[in-house]
Amino acid sequence: MTKRLIGLTGGIATGKSTVADYLATAYNLPILDADIYARDAVSVGSSILAQIAQRYGQEILLADANLNRAKLGEIIFNQPEERHWIENVIHPYVRNCFSQAINTSSANTLVLVIPLLFEVGLENLVSEIWVVSCAAEQQQQRLIQRNNLTHEQAAARIKSQLPISEKIARADVVLDNSSSLESLLQQVDMAMKK
Repeated sequence: MTKRLIGLTGGIATGKSTVADYLATAYNLPILDADIYARDAVSVGSSILAQIAQRYGQEILLADANLNRAKLGEIIFNQPEERHWIENVIHPYVRNCFSQAINTSSANTLVLVIPLLFEVGLENLVSEIWVVSCAAEQQQQRLIQRNNLTHEQAAARIKSQLPISEKIARADVVLDNSSSLESLLQQVDMAMKK
């Protein structure tokens, strides 16, 4: 039997984690998360972290040798060419993690949470694409509150991603997270029945 591979994506702070958590608890589905794989890619002692430190200097590392995510964020969200360099270093590792997890899982349905699904060309990993969206003002407000960012920092992060309208145009399922949590979860239930 062919596996159902749901590619869950959307803009930053639109509600992907909320949907993933619900799919895990209500449907007992395995969640494969690109952000977790990306964090693993830059763990202390990894060759990828060494490449990053070589490019940006030791000041990109914290005292405990972990990556200084805030400092890296300032670089990549303000310099598109640096963001592309980082993506080209990390995403092959992430893709490999997904492939291994898909191949070794006995589950018939898997959820792949990939915020940059379209941006890094991972559409071929999934059998259907779900996009979580919300109003632009809501997205910016949620991001500011969640990450304690300024309006400018939040705008730079949102602008670094493909516009949500383009993601929606390429989606199999669109989940509108502009109103209540109950409304969002009802949409997830409908999508699961397809």
